[in-house]
Amino acid sequence: MQIGESVNMAITAIMTNKLRSSLTLLGIIIGVMTIIAMQSLITGLRNSVHEQLNQLGSNVFQVQKYPAIGGRHDRDKYRNRKDLTVEHADAVRRLVTAAALVGAEVWTFGREIRYEDKKTNPNMVIAGATPEFLENNGYTLADGRFITEQDVDFNRRVCILGVEPVNTLFPYEDPVGKDVKIEGERFRVIGVLEELGNFLGGSRDNRLVIPISRFELLYGSERSINITVKAKSAELYETCRDQTIGVLRAARKVPPGEENDFEIWTNDEMMEFFDNMTRVVKIVIIAIASIALVVAGVGIMNIMLVSVTERTREIGIRKSIGAKRRDILWQFLIEAIVLSEIGGVIGIFIGLGIGKLVEMTTPVPADVPLWTVILGLVFCSTVGLIFGVGPATKAARMDPIEALRYE
Repeated sequence: MQIGESVNMAITAIMTNKLRSSLTLLGIIIGVMTIIAMQSLITGLRNSVHEQLNQLGSNVFQVQKYPAIGGRHDRDKYRNRKDLTVEHADAVRRLVTAAALVGAEVWTFGREIRYEDKKTNPNMVIAGATPEFLENNGYTLADGRFITEQDVDFNRRVCILGVEPVNTLFPYEDPVGKDVKIEGERFRVIGVLEELGNFLGGSRDNRLVIPISRFELLYGSERSINITVKAKSAELYETCRDQTIGVLRAARKVPPGEENDFEIWTNDEMMEFFDNMTRVVKIVIIAIASIALVVAGVGIMNIMLVSVTERTREIGIRKSIGAKRRDILWQFLIEAIVLSEIGGVIGIFIGLGIGKLVEMTTPVPADVPLWTVILGLVFCSTVGLIFGVGPATKAARMDPIEALRYE
């Protein structure tokens, strides 16, 4: 028997028993749908994270008192460390020969900005920064200018706005040259940042940048800063990192043999952390989907056994007119595989739909890798093959005389 003929017979048998086939397909659909939907969201999120991390500036790393990711639950280990200061950033700027730019920055969150009778939501992020902030963090100016050394030296009340406060406070006018109020103090707007969108579900546009010296006068200097360092080239990146560690250990008087009392993180380390986190999620998803597929496989086997019993006379007639064992075996085996593949295709489309729906209604992007679709179909074929062998073998081994007598 030709494979095409077997497929046609399998589809006919499935269509004859629509309700039974639909119930059997449910497990397959759920398993494949889970794999496709979750993998599309994880892949889309990973690609988005990778793209946005690349925007943070090439050949750049950052020095912090606390770990950037992870370790937050163990703050007691880090809180007794000495704060990083502007003086430490100055030491790195003077002594690290492989560095092209060294910046200092400090942040505060949940602030409100006012202009005349308008005000922002109390979710603004304010950064105190040096002139290197712009390039080291991957920002660009849409209008105006950025902070200069003179602005820092003279504690000037100047600021650069992100897109969100501009849209809220200046919907119909140019903000450059206007005065906004931060904590009751007037600041002259000297520039506007280009729109950057979201990063890891949070906005990069709801912020305002002021000179770090003015920030410390406004919010106090008893807090640790972040130091951003840009290497002169990719080839000097590791050298720059090592020199920075050496300068900071000396400046902070870390004894030889003891671990650093500061943290250095890079884009690669963040991607590695994200990949490790999603790897666990993928394993859990595949495990759940596999359970659903195994349950579906048991259902397929039971349905196929019932089908073999119902079609005993048909098997007897086919054998009596010359059908061989392998023909009967292939007929029922292909029927089980086709049944699984139909469920797999439906599951793929539903999974794609869920991914797109989440992408449309949330900041989480969706991106379906081709290998995931292929994997889903391979899983379906494997389930159909494994759980269809028993019923197909039973049908192939039937005695034609006994089968013709079956009522």
